Amino acid sequence: MSILKEECGVFGIWDPDGGCANVTCNALVALQHRGQEGCGIAVNLNRDISYYKDTGLVNEVFNNEILEKYPGTMAVGHVRYSTAGGSSRENVQPLVLRYIKGTLAIAHNGNITNTEELRKKLEYNGAIFQTTADSEIIAYQIARERIHCGSIEQAVKLAMPKLRGAFSMLVMSPQKLIAARDPWGFRPLCMGKLGKAIVFASETAAFDAIGAEFIRDLNPGEVITVFKGNVETEQVVKPEKTSLCIFEHIYFARPDSIVDGQPVHEARKMSGKFLAIQSPVDADIVVGVPDSGLSAAQGYSEKSGIPLKMGFIKNKYIARTFISPGQQMRQNAVKMKLNALRSEVSGKRVVMIDDSIVRGTTSARIVSLLREAGAREVHVRISSPPFKWPCFFGTDVPTRDELIANHYDISETAKYIGADSLDYLSLENLLKIAPGSTKDFCHACFTGKYPIDVSHLLAKLEGKK
Repeated sequence: MSILKEECGVFGIWDPDGGCANVTCNALVALQHRGQEGCGIAVNLNRDISYYKDTGLVNEVFNNEILEKYPGTMAVGHVRYSTAGGSSRENVQPLVLRYIKGTLAIAHNGNITNTEELRKKLEYNGAIFQTTADSEIIAYQIARERIHCGSIEQAVKLAMPKLRGAFSMLVMSPQKLIAARDPWGFRPLCMGKLGKAIVFASETAAFDAIGAEFIRDLNPGEVITVFKGNVETEQVVKPEKTSLCIFEHIYFARPDSIVDGQPVHEARKMSGKFLAIQSPVDADIVVGVPDSGLSAAQGYSEKSGIPLKMGFIKNKYIARTFISPGQQMRQNAVKMKLNALRSEVSGKRVVMIDDSIVRGTTSARIVSLLREAGAREVHVRISSPPFKWPCFFGTDVPTRDELIANHYDISETAKYIGADSLDYLSLENLLKIAPGSTKDFCHACFTGKYPIDVSHLLAKLEGKK
Protein backbone atom coordinates (compact mmCIF):
# COMPACT_ATOMS: atom_id res chain seq x y z
CA MET A 1 0.00 0.00 0.00
CA SER A 2 2.55 2.49 -1.19
CA ILE A 3 1.99 6.24 -1.01
CA LEU A 4 4.02 6.81 -4.16
CA LYS A 5 2.69 9.08 -6.84
CA GLU A 6 2.21 6.88 -9.81
CA GLU A 7 2.35 7.42 -13.51
CA CYS A 8 -0.52 6.93 -16.01
CA GLY A 9 -2.30 4.42 -18.20
CA VAL A 10 -2.98 4.59 -21.94
CA PHE A 11 -5.27 2.75 -24.34
CA GLY A 12 -5.81 3.01 -28.09
CA ILE A 13 -8.04 1.29 -30.63
CA TRP A 14 -8.61 1.17 -34.38
CA ASP A 15 -11.88 -0.55 -35.29
CA PRO A 16 -13.65 -0.18 -38.67
CA ASP A 17 -16.94 -1.17 -37.03
CA GLY A 18 -16.87 1.82 -34.64
CA GLY A 19 -17.93 1.89 -31.00
CA CYS A 20 -14.40 2.82 -29.99
CA ALA A 21 -15.34 5.21 -27.19
CA ASN A 22 -17.24 2.51 -25.27
CA VAL A 23 -14.42 -0.02 -25.60
CA THR A 24 -11.89 2.60 -24.56
CA CYS A 25 -13.94 3.51 -21.49
CA ASN A 26 -14.09 -0.14 -20.38
CA ALA A 27 -10.35 -0.51 -20.90
CA LEU A 28 -9.64 2.63 -18.88
CA VAL A 29 -11.63 1.21 -15.97
CA ALA A 30 -9.24 -1.77 -16.04
CA LEU A 31 -6.30 0.67 -16.00
CA GLN A 32 -7.79 2.90 -13.27
CA HIS A 33 -5.14 1.77 -10.77
CA ARG A 34 -2.50 3.57 -12.86
CA GLY A 35 -4.06 7.00 -12.38
CA GLN A 36 -7.11 8.27 -10.53
CA GLU A 37 -6.77 12.02 -10.85
CA GLY A 38 -8.30 12.51 -14.29
CA CYS A 39 -9.18 10.71 -17.50
CA GLY A 40 -10.16 11.38 -21.08
CA ILE A 41 -11.00 9.88 -24.46
CA ALA A 42 -10.34 11.32 -27.93
CA VAL A 43 -12.20 9.76 -30.88
CA ASN A 44 -11.79 9.96 -34.63
CA LEU A 45 -14.82 9.88 -36.93
CA ASN A 46 -14.30 10.53 -40.64
CA ARG A 47 -10.97 12.27 -39.90
CA ASP A 48 -12.57 14.59 -37.36
CA ILE A 49 -11.04 14.31 -33.86
CA SER A 50 -13.15 15.25 -30.84
CA TYR A 51 -12.58 14.60 -27.17
CA TYR A 52 -14.01 14.62 -23.66
CA LYS A 53 -11.98 14.69 -20.46
CA ASP A 54 -12.17 15.83 -16.87
CA THR A 55 -10.73 15.29 -13.42
CA GLY A 56 -12.08 12.29 -11.52
CA LEU A 57 -12.40 8.53 -11.90
CA VAL A 58 -13.49 6.96 -15.17
CA ASN A 59 -16.99 6.11 -13.93
CA GLU A 60 -17.36 9.66 -12.62
CA VAL A 61 -16.31 11.33 -15.86
CA PHE A 62 -18.05 9.07 -18.38
CA ASN A 63 -21.54 7.61 -18.72
CA ASN A 64 -23.55 6.14 -21.60
CA GLU A 65 -25.09 9.48 -22.50
CA ILE A 66 -21.65 11.08 -22.92
CA LEU A 67 -20.12 8.12 -24.75
CA GLU A 68 -22.96 8.06 -27.29
CA LYS A 69 -21.98 11.58 -28.34
CA TYR A 70 -18.53 10.37 -29.43
CA PRO A 71 -18.84 7.77 -32.20
CA GLY A 72 -15.65 6.88 -34.03
CA THR A 73 -13.47 4.26 -35.65
CA MET A 74 -10.35 5.24 -33.73
CA ALA A 75 -9.80 6.36 -30.15
CA VAL A 76 -7.11 6.98 -27.57
CA GLY A 77 -7.75 7.12 -23.85
CA HIS A 78 -5.80 8.04 -20.75
CA VAL A 79 -5.97 7.80 -16.96
CA ARG A 80 -3.75 10.29 -15.21
CA TYR A 81 -1.79 10.99 -12.12
CA SER A 82 0.23 14.18 -12.49
CA THR A 83 3.93 13.35 -12.48
CA ALA A 84 4.93 16.42 -14.49
CA GLY A 85 2.62 19.41 -14.45
CA GLY A 86 -0.18 20.14 -12.05
CA SER A 87 -3.52 18.46 -11.44
CA SER A 88 -5.70 20.96 -13.31
CA ARG A 89 -8.27 19.92 -15.90
CA GLU A 90 -6.12 21.44 -18.66
CA ASN A 91 -3.41 18.87 -17.96
CA VAL A 92 -5.77 15.89 -18.26
CA GLN A 93 -5.06 13.80 -21.36
CA PRO A 94 -5.40 12.99 -24.19
CA LEU A 95 -3.98 16.28 -25.41
CA VAL A 96 -5.49 17.39 -28.72
CA LEU A 97 -3.38 19.75 -30.80
CA ARG A 98 -4.58 21.56 -33.91
CA TYR A 99 -1.78 22.77 -36.17
CA ILE A 100 -1.09 23.61 -39.80
CA LYS A 101 -1.11 19.97 -40.95
CA GLY A 102 -4.34 19.07 -39.14
CA THR A 103 -5.06 17.59 -35.73
CA LEU A 104 -3.34 15.08 -33.52
CA ALA A 105 -4.21 13.56 -30.16
CA ILE A 106 -1.61 12.16 -27.78
CA ALA A 107 -1.81 9.99 -24.67
CA HIS A 108 1.48 9.59 -22.82
CA ASN A 109 2.72 7.48 -19.92
CA GLY A 110 6.05 8.52 -18.42
CA ASN A 111 8.20 11.55 -17.81
CA ILE A 112 10.57 13.42 -20.12
CA THR A 113 13.83 14.41 -18.45
CA ASN A 114 14.89 17.07 -20.98
CA THR A 115 11.58 18.93 -20.76
CA GLU A 116 13.10 22.29 -19.86
CA GLU A 117 15.54 22.24 -22.78
CA LEU A 118 12.85 21.29 -25.31
CA ARG A 119 10.33 23.79 -23.94
CA LYS A 120 12.79 26.68 -24.30
CA LYS A 121 13.61 25.74 -27.90
CA LEU A 122 9.93 25.51 -28.80
CA GLU A 123 9.08 28.79 -27.08
CA TYR A 124 11.86 30.58 -28.96
CA ASN A 125 10.22 29.31 -32.13
CA GLY A 126 6.86 30.78 -31.18
CA ALA A 127 5.15 27.92 -29.33
CA ILE A 128 2.53 28.95 -26.78
CA PHE A 129 1.81 26.27 -24.20
CA GLN A 130 -1.67 25.70 -22.78
CA THR A 131 -0.61 23.22 -20.09
CA THR A 132 2.32 22.54 -17.77
CA ALA A 133 2.47 18.84 -18.74
CA ASP A 134 5.48 17.43 -20.57
CA SER A 135 3.06 15.56 -22.87
CA GLU A 136 2.33 18.88 -24.60
CA ILE A 137 6.03 19.28 -25.32
CA ILE A 138 6.02 15.85 -27.00
CA ALA A 139 2.96 16.83 -29.05
CA TYR A 140 4.60 20.09 -30.17
CA GLN A 141 7.81 18.27 -31.04
CA ILE A 142 5.88 15.81 -33.23
CA ALA A 143 3.86 18.60 -34.85
CA ARG A 144 7.06 20.53 -35.60
CA GLU A 145 8.63 17.49 -37.27
CA ARG A 146 5.42 16.82 -39.23
CA ILE A 147 5.65 20.20 -40.97
CA HIS A 148 8.93 19.12 -42.57
CA CYS A 149 8.22 15.46 -43.38
CA GLY A 150 5.71 13.39 -45.33
CA SER A 151 3.71 11.55 -42.65
CA ILE A 152 2.73 11.62 -39.01
CA GLU A 153 4.53 8.34 -38.29
CA GLN A 154 7.70 9.77 -39.77
CA ALA A 155 7.28 12.79 -37.51
CA VAL A 156 7.01 10.53 -34.46
CA LYS A 157 10.12 8.66 -35.55
CA LEU A 158 12.07 11.91 -36.03
CA ALA A 159 10.95 13.23 -32.65
CA MET A 160 11.83 10.12 -30.66
CA PRO A 161 15.66 10.53 -30.63
CA LYS A 162 15.21 14.06 -29.27
CA LEU A 163 13.20 12.88 -26.25
CA ARG A 164 15.02 11.70 -23.13
CA GLY A 165 13.27 9.65 -20.49
CA ALA A 166 10.11 7.59 -20.34
CA PHE A 167 7.44 7.79 -23.02
CA SER A 168 5.09 4.95 -23.82
CA MET A 169 2.63 6.87 -25.97
CA LEU A 170 -0.22 6.71 -28.44
CA VAL A 171 -0.64 9.30 -31.19
CA MET A 172 -3.81 9.59 -33.27
CA SER A 173 -3.99 11.60 -36.48
CA PRO A 174 -7.02 11.98 -38.76
CA GLN A 175 -6.06 8.73 -40.52
CA LYS A 176 -3.60 6.79 -38.37
CA LEU A 177 -3.05 5.35 -34.91
CA ILE A 178 0.57 5.19 -33.79
CA ALA A 179 2.12 3.50 -30.75
CA ALA A 180 5.67 4.23 -29.61
CA ARG A 181 7.85 3.15 -26.69
CA ASP A 182 10.99 4.90 -25.51
CA PRO A 183 14.38 3.24 -26.20
CA TRP A 184 14.84 2.24 -22.56
CA GLY A 185 11.40 0.67 -22.16
CA PHE A 186 10.79 2.37 -18.80
CA ARG A 187 7.02 1.92 -19.02
CA PRO A 188 5.09 -1.04 -20.46
CA LEU A 189 3.09 -0.92 -23.71
CA CYS A 190 1.52 -3.84 -25.54
CA MET A 191 -0.56 -4.62 -28.63
CA GLY A 192 -3.62 -6.82 -28.97
CA LYS A 193 -6.48 -7.77 -31.27
CA LEU A 194 -10.25 -7.66 -30.79
CA GLY A 195 -12.01 -9.10 -33.84
CA LYS A 196 -11.07 -6.72 -36.66
CA ALA A 197 -9.80 -4.16 -34.17
CA ILE A 198 -6.18 -3.43 -33.29
CA VAL A 199 -5.69 -2.30 -29.69
CA PHE A 200 -2.84 -0.97 -27.54
CA ALA A 201 -2.64 -0.68 -23.76
CA SER A 202 -0.29 -0.08 -20.86
CA GLU A 203 -1.16 -3.50 -19.43
CA THR A 204 -2.60 -6.80 -20.62
CA ALA A 205 -5.29 -6.55 -17.92
CA ALA A 206 -7.02 -3.99 -20.15
CA PHE A 207 -7.20 -6.59 -22.93
CA ASP A 208 -8.74 -9.12 -20.57
CA ALA A 209 -11.40 -6.58 -19.57
CA ILE A 210 -12.56 -6.03 -23.17
CA GLY A 211 -12.04 -9.60 -24.43
CA ALA A 212 -9.06 -8.79 -26.63
CA GLU A 213 -6.24 -11.15 -27.51
CA PHE A 214 -2.71 -10.19 -26.49
CA ILE A 215 -0.34 -10.16 -29.46
CA ARG A 216 2.94 -8.87 -28.07
CA ASP A 217 4.75 -6.14 -26.17
CA LEU A 218 6.21 -3.23 -28.07
CA ASN A 219 9.97 -3.30 -28.07
CA PRO A 220 11.82 -0.34 -26.57
CA GLY A 221 12.49 2.13 -29.37
CA GLU A 222 9.78 0.68 -31.61
CA VAL A 223 7.02 2.51 -33.49
CA ILE A 224 3.89 0.71 -34.74
CA THR A 225 1.54 2.42 -37.21
CA VAL A 226 -2.03 1.32 -37.93
CA PHE A 227 -3.52 2.65 -41.19
CA LYS A 228 -6.76 1.25 -42.59
CA GLY A 229 -6.14 -2.00 -40.74
CA ASN A 230 -2.59 -2.44 -41.99
CA VAL A 231 0.05 -2.66 -39.28
CA GLU A 232 3.58 -1.44 -39.96
CA THR A 233 6.41 -1.58 -37.46
CA GLU A 234 9.87 -0.07 -37.32
CA GLN A 235 12.66 -0.27 -34.78
CA VAL A 236 13.54 3.42 -34.75
CA VAL A 237 16.08 3.48 -31.93
CA LYS A 238 18.00 0.44 -30.74
CA PRO A 239 18.49 0.47 -26.97
CA GLU A 240 21.91 -0.16 -25.50
CA LYS A 241 20.27 -1.57 -22.36
CA THR A 242 16.60 -1.78 -21.47
CA SER A 243 15.42 -0.31 -18.17
CA LEU A 244 11.86 -1.35 -17.35
CA CYS A 245 10.77 0.13 -14.02
CA ILE A 246 11.06 -2.71 -11.50
CA PHE A 247 8.22 -1.14 -9.54
CA GLU A 248 5.78 -2.29 -12.22
CA HIS A 249 6.25 -5.74 -10.69
CA ILE A 250 6.43 -4.58 -7.09
CA TYR A 251 3.41 -2.28 -7.05
CA PHE A 252 2.17 -0.44 -10.14
CA ALA A 253 0.82 -3.12 -12.47
CA ARG A 254 -2.26 -5.19 -11.73
CA PRO A 255 -1.35 -8.68 -10.47
CA ASP A 256 -3.29 -10.25 -13.36
CA SER A 257 -1.18 -8.42 -15.96
CA ILE A 258 1.81 -9.85 -17.80
CA VAL A 259 4.50 -7.21 -18.23
CA ASP A 260 7.20 -7.91 -20.82
CA GLY A 261 6.80 -11.66 -20.47
CA GLN A 262 6.58 -11.83 -16.67
CA PRO A 263 3.27 -12.50 -14.85
CA VAL A 264 3.09 -9.82 -12.16
CA HIS A 265 1.42 -12.05 -9.55
CA GLU A 266 4.21 -14.61 -9.85
CA ALA A 267 6.89 -11.92 -9.51
CA ARG A 268 5.27 -10.67 -6.31
CA LYS A 269 4.93 -14.18 -4.94
CA MET A 270 8.61 -14.71 -5.68
CA SER A 271 9.50 -11.58 -3.71
CA GLY A 272 7.60 -13.00 -0.73
CA LYS A 273 9.41 -16.31 -1.00
CA PHE A 274 12.77 -14.58 -1.05
CA LEU A 275 11.74 -12.56 2.01
CA ALA A 276 10.85 -15.75 3.86
CA ILE A 277 14.31 -17.17 3.12
CA GLN A 278 16.13 -13.91 3.78
CA SER A 279 14.18 -12.81 6.89
CA PRO A 280 12.46 -15.70 8.70
CA VAL A 281 10.48 -14.94 11.84
CA ASP A 282 8.71 -17.04 14.47
CA ALA A 283 5.08 -16.00 13.99
CA ASP A 284 1.51 -17.30 13.95
CA ILE A 285 0.10 -15.74 10.78
CA VAL A 286 1.10 -13.86 7.62
CA VAL A 287 -1.03 -10.98 6.35
CA GLY A 288 -0.64 -8.85 3.25
CA VAL A 289 -1.47 -5.18 3.00
CA PRO A 290 -4.04 -4.78 0.18
CA ASP A 291 -3.58 -4.84 -2.69
CA SER A 292 0.05 -5.06 -3.77
CA GLY A 293 1.17 -6.85 -0.60
CA LEU A 294 -1.23 -9.77 -1.04
CA SER A 295 0.71 -11.75 -3.64
CA ALA A 296 3.99 -11.30 -1.75
CA ALA A 297 2.27 -12.43 1.46
CA GLN A 298 1.13 -15.58 -0.32
CA GLY A 299 4.69 -16.28 -1.37
CA TYR A 300 6.00 -15.68 2.15
CA SER A 301 3.38 -18.02 3.60
CA GLU A 302 4.03 -20.78 1.08
CA LYS A 303 7.77 -20.69 1.68
CA SER A 304 7.68 -20.28 5.46
CA GLY A 305 4.75 -22.58 6.19
CA ILE A 306 3.13 -19.89 8.36
CA PRO A 307 -0.63 -19.70 7.63
CA LEU A 308 -1.82 -16.87 5.39
CA LYS A 309 -4.77 -14.95 6.82
CA MET A 310 -6.86 -11.99 5.74
CA GLY A 311 -5.61 -9.37 8.15
CA PHE A 312 -7.25 -6.30 6.63
CA ILE A 313 -10.59 -5.29 5.22
CA LYS A 314 -10.29 -2.77 2.41
CA ASN A 315 -12.87 -0.19 1.44
CA LYS A 316 -13.03 -0.64 -2.33
CA TYR A 317 -14.44 2.79 -2.91
CA ILE A 318 -11.45 4.78 -1.64
CA ALA A 319 -8.72 5.69 -4.13
CA ARG A 320 -5.08 4.69 -3.69
CA THR A 321 -3.55 6.68 -0.82
CA PHE A 322 -0.90 8.42 -2.90
CA ILE A 323 -3.67 10.12 -4.90
CA SER A 324 -4.52 12.37 -1.95
CA PRO A 325 -2.35 15.49 -2.03
CA GLY A 326 -0.82 16.44 1.30
CA GLN A 327 0.40 14.25 4.13
CA GLN A 328 -2.62 14.79 6.43
CA MET A 329 -5.05 13.86 3.66
CA ARG A 330 -3.01 10.72 2.91
CA GLN A 331 -3.18 9.70 6.57
CA ASN A 332 -6.92 10.27 6.66
CA ALA A 333 -7.30 8.22 3.48
CA VAL A 334 -5.47 5.31 5.15
CA LYS A 335 -7.93 5.40 8.06
CA MET A 336 -10.88 5.29 5.70
CA LYS A 337 -9.36 2.71 3.40
CA LEU A 338 -8.22 -0.07 5.74
CA ASN A 339 -9.34 -1.74 8.91
CA ALA A 340 -7.65 -4.65 10.66
CA LEU A 341 -9.68 -7.83 11.10
CA ARG A 342 -9.69 -8.36 14.85
CA SER A 343 -10.92 -11.96 14.72
CA GLU A 344 -7.82 -12.97 12.71
CA VAL A 345 -5.05 -10.94 14.35
CA SER A 346 -6.02 -10.63 18.02
CA GLY A 347 -3.44 -12.31 20.26
CA LYS A 348 -1.35 -13.36 17.25
CA ARG A 349 2.27 -12.81 16.26
CA VAL A 350 1.81 -11.26 12.83
CA VAL A 351 4.10 -11.02 9.81
CA MET A 352 2.85 -8.03 7.81
CA ILE A 353 3.93 -7.89 4.17
CA ASP A 354 3.86 -4.60 2.27
CA ASP A 355 5.43 -3.40 -0.97
CA SER A 356 7.43 -0.39 0.26
CA ILE A 357 8.10 2.22 2.91
CA VAL A 358 8.46 5.77 1.58
CA ARG A 359 8.06 8.37 4.31
CA GLY A 360 7.05 5.88 6.99
CA THR A 361 3.88 7.58 8.17
CA THR A 362 1.50 5.27 6.28
CA SER A 363 3.36 2.17 7.47
CA ALA A 364 3.15 3.43 11.05
CA ARG A 365 -0.60 3.84 10.72
CA ILE A 366 -1.06 0.34 9.30
CA VAL A 367 1.03 -1.23 12.07
CA SER A 368 -1.06 0.66 14.63
CA LEU A 369 -4.23 -0.80 13.09
CA LEU A 370 -2.91 -4.27 13.85
CA ARG A 371 -1.92 -3.27 17.38
CA GLU A 372 -5.36 -1.77 18.02
CA ALA A 373 -6.94 -5.00 16.78
CA GLY A 374 -4.98 -6.97 19.41
CA ALA A 375 -1.90 -8.22 17.54
CA ARG A 376 0.67 -9.40 20.08
CA GLU A 377 3.65 -8.83 17.78
CA VAL A 378 3.99 -7.17 14.37
CA HIS A 379 6.94 -8.09 12.16
CA VAL A 380 7.07 -6.04 8.98
CA ARG A 381 8.61 -7.40 5.79
CA ILE A 382 8.90 -5.20 2.71
CA SER A 383 9.01 -6.69 -0.80
CA SER A 384 11.45 -4.06 -2.10
CA PRO A 385 14.72 -2.48 -0.90
CA PRO A 386 14.75 0.86 0.97
CA PHE A 387 13.87 3.90 -1.14
CA LYS A 388 16.82 6.30 -1.19
CA TRP A 389 16.64 8.19 -4.47
CA PRO A 390 13.99 10.13 -6.43
CA CYS A 391 12.57 8.89 -9.73
CA PHE A 392 12.47 11.08 -12.84
CA PHE A 393 10.76 8.65 -15.19
CA GLY A 394 7.12 8.92 -14.21
CA THR A 395 6.83 7.74 -10.62
CA ASP A 396 7.63 10.80 -8.52
CA VAL A 397 9.43 9.16 -5.64
CA PRO A 398 9.87 12.14 -3.25
CA THR A 399 13.10 14.04 -2.70
CA ARG A 400 15.88 12.30 -0.80
CA ASP A 401 15.18 14.40 2.25
CA GLU A 402 11.61 13.05 2.44
CA LEU A 403 12.63 9.39 2.26
CA ILE A 404 12.82 7.74 5.69
CA ALA A 405 15.62 5.38 4.63
CA ASN A 406 17.94 8.37 4.23
CA HIS A 407 17.46 9.32 7.88
CA TYR A 408 17.00 6.07 9.79
CA ASP A 409 18.61 2.66 9.64
CA ILE A 410 16.40 -0.45 9.65
CA SER A 411 16.16 -0.79 13.43
CA GLU A 412 15.36 2.93 13.80
CA THR A 413 12.71 2.70 11.08
CA ALA A 414 11.17 -0.32 12.83
CA LYS A 415 10.88 1.76 15.99
CA TYR A 416 9.42 4.70 14.06
CA ILE A 417 6.63 2.61 12.52
CA GLY A 418 6.02 0.65 15.74
CA ALA A 419 7.11 -2.77 14.48
CA ASP A 420 8.80 -5.50 16.54
CA SER A 421 11.09 -6.15 13.60
CA LEU A 422 11.58 -4.96 10.04
CA ASP A 423 13.43 -6.08 6.97
CA TYR A 424 13.49 -5.18 3.29
CA LEU A 425 14.03 -7.41 0.29
CA SER A 426 17.67 -7.20 -0.75
CA LEU A 427 18.57 -5.75 -4.14
CA GLU A 428 20.19 -9.07 -5.05
CA ASN A 429 16.93 -10.92 -4.43
CA LEU A 430 14.81 -8.19 -6.01
CA LEU A 431 16.58 -8.70 -9.32
CA LYS A 432 15.59 -12.39 -9.23
CA ILE A 433 11.83 -11.96 -8.85
CA ALA A 434 11.05 -11.73 -12.59
CA PRO A 435 12.87 -14.60 -14.31
CA GLY A 436 10.42 -14.50 -17.23
CA SER A 437 11.05 -10.85 -18.05
CA THR A 438 12.43 -10.06 -21.47
CA LYS A 439 13.75 -6.71 -20.22
CA ASP A 440 16.43 -5.51 -17.83
CA PHE A 441 15.31 -3.23 -15.00
CA CYS A 442 15.72 0.30 -13.72
CA HIS A 443 16.28 0.24 -9.95
CA ALA A 444 17.62 3.78 -9.53
CA CYS A 445 15.17 4.60 -6.72
CA PHE A 446 17.02 2.03 -4.60
CA THR A 447 20.59 2.43 -5.85
CA GLY A 448 20.94 5.91 -7.37
CA LYS A 449 22.24 4.29 -10.57
CA TYR A 450 20.16 5.98 -13.26
CA PRO A 451 20.05 4.54 -16.80
CA ILE A 452 20.40 8.04 -18.29
CA ASP A 453 22.04 11.22 -17.04
CA VAL A 454 19.74 13.08 -14.62
CA SER A 455 22.40 15.08 -12.80
CA HIS A 456 20.72 18.37 -13.77
CA LEU A 457 17.43 17.20 -12.24
CA LEU A 458 19.12 15.99 -9.06
CA ALA A 459 20.87 19.35 -8.75
CA LYS A 460 17.54 21.13 -9.22
CA LEU A 461 15.95 19.05 -6.46
CA GLU A 462 18.84 19.70 -4.13
CA GLY A 463 18.49 23.40 -4.82
CA LYS A 464 14.86 23.35 -3.69
CA LYS A 465 15.73 22.24 -0.15
